[in-house]
Amino acid sequence: MTSILLLSLSLASFQAEPSGAEVLDVKKVWDGANHNAFTDLVRFRDRWFLTFREGAGHVSPDGAIRVLTSTDGDEWTSAATLTSETGDLRDPKLSITPDGRLMLAGASALHQPAASRHRSLAWFSSDGREWSMPTPIGDPNVWVWRPAWHEGTAYAVGYSTAGDHLTRLYASKDGASFAPLVPTLFAEGFPNEAALAWLPDETGLCLLRRDGKPGTNQLGISKPPYTEWSWKDLGVHLGGPALLRLPDGRLVAGGRLHAPKVHTALCWLDPEAGKLTEFLAFPSGGDTSYPGLVWHDGLLWVSYYSSHEGKTSIYLARVRLPEKAPEAP
Repeated sequence: MTSILLLSLSLASFQAEPSGAEVLDVKKVWDGANHNAFTDLVRFRDRWFLTFREGAGHVSPDGAIRVLTSTDGDEWTSAATLTSETGDLRDPKLSITPDGRLMLAGASALHQPAASRHRSLAWFSSDGREWSMPTPIGDPNVWVWRPAWHEGTAYAVGYSTAGDHLTRLYASKDGASFAPLVPTLFAEGFPNEAALAWLPDETGLCLLRRDGKPGTNQLGISKPPYTEWSWKDLGVHLGGPALLRLPDGRLVAGGRLHAPKVHTALCWLDPEAGKLTEFLAFPSGGDTSYPGLVWHDGLLWVSYYSSHEGKTSIYLARVRLPEKAPEAP
């Protein structure tokens, strides 16, 4: 495997964010396919793993999942490619299981005719290079999006791709067998992609994208055992959402915003106020979004994709965040 040339971008306009956040660098790490998109990022066994879909277009029947790896975030090599003869593989998401394996979850848009339109799948690996055969997870025509592990359980929100527009909360002890914990989680408008995080007191948070009218994201809040949820309308449309609780307790969300033009951005999430506040925009535009967020060595590492340079490509950014302001007495 050959190393991938890293192309640094000009950051002159990104060094003095009013928020105090600073983009240290942004690098293009992959543009091998005609369309490269829908990323996620994880730190596993002292290595970086970055995954995404590559294909002929944003929607095309040939979608495959690529996994890159790096020791330092500068030099990247291809670790694996997952393909399917029966469908377009989409939206890969990485996590680490309690027994120390990498889990990759995604969905297959099945070639028709087939028994269903979509089937969610999971793969497992001990090294990020050799992967298991895919295991179907969730229900047919329910797209299981971004599983997140908490206290030995994987939780994931799935959204319906046929019939009624609804979301469903799943739980799993092994990452392979997901059972509905809340059969109908949220069903107003067109809810779909979701990211989960937990507060120190075990309160669960669900950042839920919603399309159509109104196309505003929702914030779900729940206490264990996470069977009863309350919801706040965030008043903003954030596509391809990712959510991360920092060591100091702050909540960072990433995704696609639309004003003043389409771009990938980071936001602070205030769950008490029910508010998303953008604080940093990445070099991006056009077909862009689906970030992966990892906190490592005092920096926020962010993978995302964008077509602002013409070809839809994969980028990696390192961000220094301002220190948390002291609590008011």
